[in-house]
Amino acid sequence: MKFIHRLGYYLGGFAIGLVILSFFLSGKEARCDYSPNARTTKYLSGLPKSYSDNAEAFMTKRDIDTSTVKQLIRYGKVDFGKSDTKGNPCKTYHLNSVYKGSKVQLTVENCNEKAHIVSIGDRPK
Repeated sequence: MKFIHRLGYYLGGFAIGLVILSFFLSGKEARCDYSPNARTTKYLSGLPKSYSDNAEAFMTKRDIDTSTVKQLIRYGKVDFGKSDTKGNPCKTYHLNSVYKGSKVQLTVENCNEKAHIVSIGDRPK
């Protein structure tokens, strides 16, 4: 069999496989969270949350609700240089995010399947 025929069969099978794959994955929220930042923010945003008095005061002052905090965590960037990812029993993560055009910094403790928002504040320049 000539190379051009083998290439044709390969490309035909590859195209059929792509169509079948797109059929199965369409309509689903299929995501590939491979980076450490994506895995961490996805995990933290799915946990039940508690808030410190400092965090609640900032949320009241800036008119931020709990669903907005979840979005800040989900779409924020984890600063692994400042974070304590090996902490025992609680891991501490520092996240940087943006809310209404201003930069916000969150400190989140991951303790026993619960996220505790230690602080929320404006990020220093």
